[in-house]
Amino acid sequence: MHGYRTTTGRRGLLALTAVLATTGLAATVTSAAPAAQAAATAPDTSAASAAPAGSAAADRETAAVVRSLERAAHPLRSTEPGGRTADLRALSAMVGDAKVVGLGEATHGSHEFFAMKERVFRHLVEERGFTTFALEMSWSAGVRIDEYLQGGDGDPRRIAKETLAGSPWDREEFISLIGWMREHNRRHPDHRVHFMGDDLGAPQLGDHIFERVLSSVGKTRPTALPRLTELYAGLRPFDDIFTYLRQPLAERKDNAARAQKALGLVTEHQKAGGNDYAWTVQHARNIAQTFAFAAIDLADPASVTAAERLRDQAMADNVLWWQQHTGHKMLLSAHNGHIGYLSTHPDMYPRTQGTVLRDHLGRDYAAIGFTFAGGSFLTKNTSLDGDWKPVTVPAARPGMHEHTLDQVRYRDFYLDLRTAPAAARTWLNHPRPVYDAGSTFTPNPPPTLALGRAYDVLIHLHHVRTADKT
Repeated sequence: MHGYRTTTGRRGLLALTAVLATTGLAATVTSAAPAAQAAATAPDTSAASAAPAGSAAADRETAAVVRSLERAAHPLRSTEPGGRTADLRALSAMVGDAKVVGLGEATHGSHEFFAMKERVFRHLVEERGFTTFALEMSWSAGVRIDEYLQGGDGDPRRIAKETLAGSPWDREEFISLIGWMREHNRRHPDHRVHFMGDDLGAPQLGDHIFERVLSSVGKTRPTALPRLTELYAGLRPFDDIFTYLRQPLAERKDNAARAQKALGLVTEHQKAGGNDYAWTVQHARNIAQTFAFAAIDLADPASVTAAERLRDQAMADNVLWWQQHTGHKMLLSAHNGHIGYLSTHPDMYPRTQGTVLRDHLGRDYAAIGFTFAGGSFLTKNTSLDGDWKPVTVPAARPGMHEHTLDQVRYRDFYLDLRTAPAAARTWLNHPRPVYDAGSTFTPNPPPTLALGRAYDVLIHLHHVRTADKT
């Protein structure tokens, strides 16, 4: 979530929960820079080849895999938005008629991942009729951004500061995306695009969401308003989930029960409430989701896992609600570990958002993952505190997926993992070390993943740099 997750590819909303559960609130994670350097010299423990590493037989096996990958690879002209998009036509065909397309990122805070998301979204809007850009961020923040896109006051920079501050997405690349979406709506009022936040209320729940629920209930069910006001009184403001998680567990559980009772009260009128009231119920549902997650017992590993599963389920449910309620085709932007079907830490993240979406939508969902062979991104030293700082990792070493992918003749490319030649599919379906970073980065030992089973399509980039400061 908003980069507030710990790493080695960990994907929980606040993967800080994993750190807190094992080391306490004051714990820190190993400094990212030394760990990144350690990755270059760590021994390769993957079963990358049946032949000894560096042997002639291993070289021949790798060469055969590279040739197979090249038969499936489509070169990218650029990762930058704007200009010709003929190179994306094959990607568009791979997506097919999917109603929701998940587009991941191997790190938070890399320019090329962010820029490519705008480029792909623009192409899908213009060529495939896509309408909504969904981001791994707070539902309430997404509501605020969409208000601006539909003609609200402000400018892209101010809106980004209000909604993205403190996250790795508080970068020029997302200001560019918001600006393009606003301009698109001005030019194409009959094909308006929308912005959605699919996540829980973290780092905060915008108070305007509480107000919307109360205002709607006051108009449609005035007799229920006093009780709803009472239930919400102890829950707002919800300005900082990190501070909130330090409150006693019993108090947080009581608040979760209050939020759930409020949702039940709001839902009672759903059938008779019409379309506008359906949004009221969804706002109340997100409030309840947030407080349910925040009732996590940080000292209980089972509770941490349950909370992480709750979060991915909630994000999927929110996407499904939006798609079914609006009928929009959607691009879902989140970390690889959310949009894909496998986690690098299945013990903690047993069921990803992508898995839930695939189970509900079938072929109407497609997952596109990212890999990169080296470069820079943003991360933090601890999950709870500190600023986002750049970290650079060396070129992927032998045995890593990215090392072999980078031998394909194209600098940047993509391929359909479902239809790749047999030799490539066999190689892709084997777990190997990958670069994978969240809010903190601990690459030694690196996580492993079977790319061919994690995604439908893969975009590989040779090099990435840190996202641009606002």
